Amino acid sequence: MRTYAFHSTWWLPHTVAAVHATLIDVERYPEWWPQVIACLHLGPDDGLVLCRSALPYTLEMRLHAERREPDVLETTITGDLEGWVRWRLAPEGDGCRLVFEQEVVVTDRLLACASYVARPLLRWNHARMMAGARAGLARRLAPSTSRQAIIDISAGHDPHLGGQG
Repeated sequence: MRTYAFHSTWWLPHTVAAVHATLIDVERYPEWWPQVIACLHLGPDDGLVLCRSALPYTLEMRLHAERREPDVLETTITGDLEGWVRWRLAPEGDGCRLVFEQEVVVTDRLLACASYVARPLLRWNHARMMAGARAGLARRLAPSTSRQAIIDISAGHDPHLGGQG
């Protein structure tokens, strides 16, 4: 089986509480995250999420909330992928540092077979999904009069480090 590990670090000009409130409300992800096409509430800690990025394939994942702390949101994933996803939040300057971490194993047969030859394409597809998350989160959190961008620190620019990060 193919394992994938992803990591992104963003800086947002918003409070940890505001970012946390948006991220914990998974049922509303389709309103701001273009690649999350549907969410279904299955219980207080469980949900079903359908995701589709640039490739013509829809992932079906069952999520189970493990942690809902002010500084950490963590979920286990089963379905087409199995593993976990974690959002870590920390105050930084006049905003919030948000760290996305995910480790999953491909369980869907078609996707697992494709992952042996198309690993770079699947990683690119995930990058497109995270770009959609970053842009959508910026739109969701920004007041209508001020559309502030989220800075992708993992891309190398950290305004708090004075250039390359």
